[in-house]
This record gives sequence, C-alpha cells and structure tokens, in this order.
Amino acid sequence: MIGLISATAAGAAARDRLAAAWPERTRVYEGPVGEAVRAAFAQCEQLVCFLATGATVRLLAPLLGDKTADPGVVCVDEGGRYAVSLVGGHGGGANELAREVGELLGAEPVVTTATDSVGLPGLDTLGLPYEGSVAVVSRALLDGEPVALEAEVAWPLPPLPTSARGAYTVRLTDRAVAPGEREVLLRPPSLVVGVGASKGAPAEEVLGLVEEALAEAGLSVRSVAELATVDAKSAEPGIVAAAERLGVPLVTYPAEELAGVEVPNPSDAPLAAVGTPSVAEAAALVRGGELLVSKRKSAAQPAMATCAVARRPGRGRLAVVGLGPGARDLLTPRATAELRRASVLVGLDQYVDQIRDLLRPGTRVLESGLGAEEERARTAVAEARTGQAVALIGSGDAGVYAMASPALAEASDDIDVVGVPGVTAALAAGAILGAPLGHDHVSISLSDLHTPWEVIERRVRAAAGADLVVTFYNPRSRGRDWQLTKALAILAGHREPTTPVGVVRNASRPDESSRVSTLGALDPATVDMMTVVTVGNTATRIVAGRMVTPRGYRWQAAHPGEQEEAE
Repeated sequence: MIGLISATAAGAAARDRLAAAWPERTRVYEGPVGEAVRAAFAQCEQLVCFLATGATVRLLAPLLGDKTADPGVVCVDEGGRYAVSLVGGHGGGANELAREVGELLGAEPVVTTATDSVGLPGLDTLGLPYEGSVAVVSRALLDGEPVALEAEVAWPLPPLPTSARGAYTVRLTDRAVAPGEREVLLRPPSLVVGVGASKGAPAEEVLGLVEEALAEAGLSVRSVAELATVDAKSAEPGIVAAAERLGVPLVTYPAEELAGVEVPNPSDAPLAAVGTPSVAEAAALVRGGELLVSKRKSAAQPAMATCAVARRPGRGRLAVVGLGPGARDLLTPRATAELRRASVLVGLDQYVDQIRDLLRPGTRVLESGLGAEEERARTAVAEARTGQAVALIGSGDAGVYAMASPALAEASDDIDVVGVPGVTAALAAGAILGAPLGHDHVSISLSDLHTPWEVIERRVRAAAGADLVVTFYNPRSRGRDWQLTKALAILAGHREPTTPVGVVRNASRPDESSRVSTLGALDPATVDMMTVVTVGNTATRIVAGRMVTPRGYRWQAAHPGEQEEAE
C-alpha cells in the first residue's frame, strides 16, 4: 500500500489525482502532517509526501531504521514539478515509484542512486536473493574497476559491465557458499525439490528432510524455486506447511504425468498409493533438469516423507522488439524497458544506431547489415538458448514484415519469447495522411525477393475486388521498378481514377515528406523503398486536404454531426 500525505491545497489536489488513478494501491492520510507520516510509515510499504524535502526529512529522521525494511519514500514539491526518490530507492522501490509518479503527474523523476544515475542495474534490484558486499562491488562497477562475472548457473540477467577476471566478483550460484570480502552472490531460483509424504506426515519432518538434503548436497535453500508433488498430495498439511515456511509455491502434477518421467529409483509403493512409481524424483524432474539429490527418506521411524532435488536450467528470454517508424517519441515505454533489460542486443546496424543511447553499460551488441534477417534470427535464438536475456529489434512492429516471424520459426519451447508491439509504418503514414485506414484495410509488400510475384498479384487482385484500402510496403526500388505500376493498374480496374492515394516517405523521421495524389495521377517513379503508398477504397475521399475513409455507420449520412459511438 502507498500512503499519501499532503499539507496544502495544491498538494492535496495532486495527491487526489494519484488516489484516483491508483485506488487499489493508495491510502490517503488526513490530519496533522507529523501524525500522518508516522502512521503511514508504520502501515505502508511506500509513501508519497507532497511536502518540501527538508520538512519530509525532519519528519522521517526519527523513524528510519534499516534500509532493507524501511518504506520507500517519494517527495513531490508544491508545484508538482519534481518527484524525488528520497528514501529506499532500491530496497523500498522509491526509484521506480518516482518514475511512476512523475509519469502520472507530469513531474520530473529525480533519482540520485549512483547505479541508476548512470544506467547500471543495482545488484540488489535484479529480483534475485543476494548476499555479500553489494555496496563495495557496486562501487567497483561504477568506478570502472574489473569485476568478474562467474555464472555457475545459466540465468538471464540484465547487462552488467563485467569481465572475465577481476579483483571483485559477482557470482551467480545455487551452491551453499559464503561470499568473499569483495564478492556478491546472486541466488537464481534454479532448484526444484520434489516431495512425497504419507498421510499425516508432520511439517517438521518434511521441512527437516528438505533442509538436510540441501545442506548435505551443498545447495542453498535461497535458490529453491518450488516444492513439487503429485496432485493427490496437494492438500497434505505437512507438505503445504513446509512450502509456506520455505516461502516457495507448492506445485502439483497429475499422477499420469509423473508416471511418464524416467527416474532412477521407481517404487511399487507410490504406484499403489497414488498411481505413479515415483513422486519425489518425478516431480523434481517433470519439467526437465539435472537430478542433484536422488530420492531420500526422512530419518523418522517409520519414515513418512521423501524428497529429491533437481537443478532446472534457467530459461533464456527473447524479446522481439518493434522500434516504431523512427521517431523517439513513437518508441513505446515497453520497448525501452526491454532494451534496457537485455544483456544481448541483435539487430540491423542502422536500427541499432537509433537506440544505442538507450542501452545499459555492458550490453553486448551483435549487429549486421541489410539482407541478413535469417542469420540475425538464428543468432538471437541461439543466444537465448544459452540463458541470456536477448532483444531482437526491428522497425515498426517486429511482427509486420520484420524479425518476429523468422525468429519464432527458429525458436522452440526451450526459451521464453516476449513480443513487444510497435507503431507500424502503415499506422504512422495513416496518421500523417488523415484517416485512410478508417475502415477495412490490408497491407501488401510488393517485394518479390521472398514471395513470387504471382502470389503478390493474386493478393492485390483480391484486395481490389474486395474494395479494401491497400497500403503497399516496399513499393519500388531501382531493381524492382515495375511492380507498383502493375499493382496500381490492377486497382484501377476496380476504382475510379480520382481515388485518393497517399504517399509518405520516411514517416515520423526528420526528413519526412507526404502528399496526397490520385490513382490516375500518381507517378510511380516518384516512389522509393523508404515510401509507404496507401490507396483508398471507393468510399475514401479528401476532406480539407486529408484522406478519410468513412466507417460506414448507417446513421452518419443522416446525422453527420453526431459523435462516433465508443467501441
């Protein structure tokens, strides 16, 4: 919960805007400011104080304890110009909250945490349990000292400016080791503990067995991702309580699914009891991995619990990111977040240049020239399969004549794939031209490098016969100078010569140009590969110099002044 505190009418107005936007996340504290701050500090995970920073510091000072437990505090000035991350930037989430508040209120977020200020991810903000000298190693990263990354377990991390060797170390490990003086341990959730239990097995017996098995194998309990068992044991109190005490989810599987898992120690007893020859080992291995601890029984007599431990490899992550048509303000926040998250970026060199300044230090960039789409797709998938967090970029929307289709054709279910939509060239051109895409429309690429012309022509004829607005991508190049003429001629067989045609070159970029012509007057020789051509349908018209394709509402002709209904 986020506590909201204000002292003046202006602060209350901004406070109320936050409360209205986040009704489930916020609580307004009224009354004297000192009492409100003390109450919110005790009751909330985060605070937003619409007060002067000096006043807020004085009110907070007696309340501060441990930075790992104190709420994150953001301070917003009287004029609503700045959202200052004041306390708990990382641990309390104040840095991210300052950005959210700033976006909502139109204020500038002010973040002074050293790593955030220079674009480095904080070692304590990676979403992984950590141990060791975070401040010391973070300072080494900031100072450009050589910091070694020792990844004993493959796991997708954001970019870190690390090296093969160094006096400081970031170690990614699930082993039960103590950090060195200049070392940070990151604990990936790589361990799956399969458990089985007789009816009524005590929680202490289940938990003790799990902790003993991990300790003897030299594995860290902080890397346990889940307890797993058979569906029939989903409500077994001892197993449920053990998962709760470990702070991990309990995941269950049908007996028939576990029965299909090959294990080293099957048994007739669980087969008779729950329908599978293995519970602990099969539950640990059912989603793949390496068995580190074979089935073992608890020491009680009779033993009422079994467990096994597997290491599940980290799944690489491939984000296929659409950069939009080129303008920075048409790059979505989600795309920016994925670019900053990726430790490996794969893309066409000219697209990489567009967003290079957004990349975090340490990002590995794999760029190539025109015509290497399939190679880039294979490279991105291969990098993800090594456990990396990868961003594969394309212009417009990556799923429209771009990199998503070759990448997803190459990828299997051994990696996580995230699609990040972008503003397409057709949409950017349409916004410049007016509203040419107001009714049914289709996009067709006239490039026959990968698609036979016979197929393209059949699609153009179908669009012409269906009276669809058509946007042509890749309309004309020096080596392909006749296809656009042919396509326009096909459309002209179904539409009047006065049909509006919009031509937009380099949409949203500094050298953008646009014009509206007609089907009869457009000269294809004025079009090149940087151009998008949009041909209206039989209803498209020019209104005040802009292309407009009516929605076709029946009431529009009778009531042209009525507001369009929401859909």
